[in-house]
Amino acid sequence: MKKKIVVIGGGTGNFVILKGLKNYNFDLSAIVTMSDSGGSTGILRDELGVLPPGDVRQCLVALSNSSRLMRSLMNYRFENGNLGGHSFGNILLSALEKVTGSFEKAVEEAGKILYIKGKVIPVTLNQVHLKMILNSRKVLEGEAEIYLSQEIENGYESIYLEPYPKVNPKVIDEIMNADLIVLGPGGLYTSLIPNLLVEKVAEALFATQAKKVFVTNLMNRKGQTTNYNVSDNLNELLRFLGKDIFDFILVNSKKPTDDLIKTYSKEGDLVVNDLKNDKRVIEADLLGDFATHQKQDILKRSLIRHNSKKLAEEIVKIVNNI
Repeated sequence: MKKKIVVIGGGTGNFVILKGLKNYNFDLSAIVTMSDSGGSTGILRDELGVLPPGDVRQCLVALSNSSRLMRSLMNYRFENGNLGGHSFGNILLSALEKVTGSFEKAVEEAGKILYIKGKVIPVTLNQVHLKMILNSRKVLEGEAEIYLSQEIENGYESIYLEPYPKVNPKVIDEIMNADLIVLGPGGLYTSLIPNLLVEKVAEALFATQAKKVFVTNLMNRKGQTTNYNVSDNLNELLRFLGKDIFDFILVNSKKPTDDLIKTYSKEGDLVVNDLKNDKRVIEADLLGDFATHQKQDILKRSLIRHNSKKLAEEIVKIVNNI
């Protein structure tokens, strides 16, 4: 019987891990944050009243077994005109939502078109927005503002979803029936924590018998998690989980080149492993190739990323030993 792996997160982090795990004989599910309000996704939400397609699109492409052309088409971004900055895949998902009357059905149909291996499950089907109140009392409205903020490192009072969303029931089923749950990598405040803010998700993570892995980020984001160590990232998650649930903590051991770190320095610094005596920590070379920004991107994304193959190999080792 196939082992069931559930990956929780959003955006590029989910894409990287799913792309690698797709090549193994697992029952795969991706639980995806639904609070994205940046770039193409944000515009489509505002103009069409649809649910955010961007993170879901990335997961669908990662799990796709269709042609390279079809995968490229889903990720294609228009360069100019009224569609400038929009991803074709985002437009397709939004159109499918309008045609079917349901975002869940839209994701299902897109999955058939792309011949995906596994399932992509929105964490909620409610229209929600992510908000953060800083210690300065300033309110950051939406994922885009939070992602771009340089003030979060000075402290925040609260982060929440508005309105408070109901969980997609399928999410709880997936969590409870999993053999292994993987949280991360991904933006701490924009991809990981938003999933934990949805009702019943944290409770299900406590209750499930599945083993849990936290995949730490390679780099911090300046102004948000500046100088965060592995323990800082972990503790920030535990603030919303309520208690430590992780059986394994997967940490990159290979340092990028000095030139690459210098190139990245405007965006952030290296996450340092300060939990070397924690028996749950697994250190491995997880470093991927240098990524470049697409000029059409409305929001800049991380330059230094995990290697899908290396990350999957480490997760497979964990699965084979549980």
